[in-house]
Amino acid sequence: MLDQKFFINFFKKFSEYIFDNKEYLTELDSAIGDADHGINMSKGCKVALEKIEGSTFNSISDMLKAISMALMSSVGGASGPLYSTIFMKMSISFNNKDNPDFNDLVTALTNALNGIKALGKANLGDKTMIDVWEPVVKELNSIVSKNESIVNEKDRLIVIAKESMNQTIPLLAKKGRASYLGQRSIGHQDPGATSSYLFFKALLENLE
Repeated sequence: MLDQKFFINFFKKFSEYIFDNKEYLTELDSAIGDADHGINMSKGCKVALEKIEGSTFNSISDMLKAISMALMSSVGGASGPLYSTIFMKMSISFNNKDNPDFNDLVTALTNALNGIKALGKANLGDKTMIDVWEPVVKELNSIVSKNESIVNEKDRLIVIAKESMNQTIPLLAKKGRASYLGQRSIGHQDPGATSSYLFFKALLENLE
């Protein structure tokens, strides 16, 4: 069931993955960014966890909004607004829906993707988090359009997310801090794509 408990458990799992990979994410960011992605995301997840664990929410939408606001206020750099947008767009999508179904979830993720594309002005192939988000969301939409089970396809979707993350390595960065490096950005895995892989891994593993 996609209830508040589901989304709380998902965010806890996502945060756990971020904490466990804090140094790895920072190492990736040190090569092509500001060397703070793991640090910033860990800080943001900690603040957001404290917010949701210490509060009672009337709806899924309110809970996701609280996560969004916590990330916006505590995550530095570009990651704060981007991850805040993800959870805010999901919050808006779930407004007045106490028991959303898988179609609602895919709609929410699609709206989140559109939100971060608009904010970051990035497209597929630019060596950003979009390189994970777009293929995964595209496949999710394909699954629900065929009335197939996302649960049955979750392992395959996690593979798609991981492969998409790995495919950022040979790309030339066209957006963000990494784009300043030009050709030197080639050969490095994008940290935002990596945390996005962890996002989908946590979300999909939490499906029953």
